[in-house]
Amino acid sequence: MKFFVDTAEIDDIKDLNALGIVDGVTTNPSLIAKSGRDILEVTKEICSIVDGPVSAEVVALNADDMIAEGRKLAKIADNIAVKVPLTWDGLKACNVLTNEGHMVNVTLCFSANQALLAAKVGATFISPFIGRLDDLNLDGMELIADIRNMYDNYGFETQILAASIRSANHMSDCAAIGADVATAPPAVIKKMADHVLTDKGLDGFMKDVAKANIKIV
Repeated sequence: MKFFVDTAEIDDIKDLNALGIVDGVTTNPSLIAKSGRDILEVTKEICSIVDGPVSAEVVALNADDMIAEGRKLAKIADNIAVKVPLTWDGLKACNVLTNEGHMVNVTLCFSANQALLAAKVGATFISPFIGRLDDLNLDGMELIADIRNMYDNYGFETQILAASIRSANHMSDCAAIGADVATAPPAVIKKMADHVLTDKGLDGFMKDVAKANIKIV
């Protein structure tokens, strides 16, 4: 499963990218607004850091304006994936932009029907929002499983990009179900390394090292 980092914070992206685990980045206007910087400037800098897809979201609501914004965003770098909402106008924009050769990430997906439509119009990525479904006492992972099964049944090439990731368990669950990509905040990705037994074992090792005065260099 590919890891995308869901942030517009440059330092966090550089940190994780240096570790070799970042396959792409997802952003949105809300994330970029927190930086206080221009959306095009931030997006261009992110694209220069990572080799994989960088999702940059349109802000228009009608298809023609989404297409115009998508074309402008796509000019920033070759690895831009234009992000459009899963509305009827968003699907229209996805179809046009895909046919022009651009990567498109269709976001705010909350049902298998929506995911099917996105695949039919040629989306590069479909972004089901796990955490927001869980907030409504619905099973976000069940949606991932339904989309995986449906796409495999018919050979759709659209990649399942699990979004709205809230926990380290969400990441491993997505991988087990078969999501192609999971995008998560830096803190969640780093949390995947944590385990109480690892901490306990390391504490025991270090006590033994100190007692035996062991030195490597």
